[in-house]
Amino acid sequence: MPSVGALLTFAVAAFILIVIPGPSVLFSVGRAIALGRAAGVVSVAGNTIGSLILVSAVAFGIGALIVASAVAFTIIKFAGAAYLVYLGVQAIRHRKQRADAVDDTRPQPLRRTFGQAMIVGSTNPKSLAFFLAVLPQFVDQDAGHAPVQMLMFGVVFAVIAFVSDSCWALAAATARDWFARSPQRIEHLSATGGVMMIVLGGVLATARRAV
Repeated sequence: MPSVGALLTFAVAAFILIVIPGPSVLFSVGRAIALGRAAGVVSVAGNTIGSLILVSAVAFGIGALIVASAVAFTIIKFAGAAYLVYLGVQAIRHRKQRADAVDDTRPQPLRRTFGQAMIVGSTNPKSLAFFLAVLPQFVDQDAGHAPVQMLMFGVVFAVIAFVSDSCWALAAATARDWFARSPQRIEHLSATGGVMMIVLGGVLATARRAV
């Protein structure tokens, strides 16, 4: 088990990395803009669970094998990037329907939103490379159970990321509510969220393997 000091040190390092807007923030903001407040927060939750899947893969050695394999890494990279582009295109295509539904009180398909976000989080090659490079550095060999230690660090990272990304998503959703006063504005805003996801997909497609 990692010491309290190690956990605090990792938490500080994770906080510094997380508060700087990156792919997860862009994804969460894009979803909040395109789909609204609830979907934005649910997207953050799904993305966080997806990152924990990557943490588990790294902790038990699968992550190292994936990064070491050019074929496996490329498959994950382009699958995740293509899925982001798909979500972005869908947001742009259906921007008018989403503008009309801003004041709709019917429940949103949040389960689908969560599942989509989890896929994005678990196929993020940048997160995989980051966890593989950083988590082992905080493991105390004398404390034993290295996989358990990495899992605990991953949970700490996920909690901080969820809080931070949720703040970004809520802020973006608030802006969306303001734009919702005009149907054309919300159409443009939803399209903007879609473009952000497409751009993010392109960024992830250029990710390189850790060496």
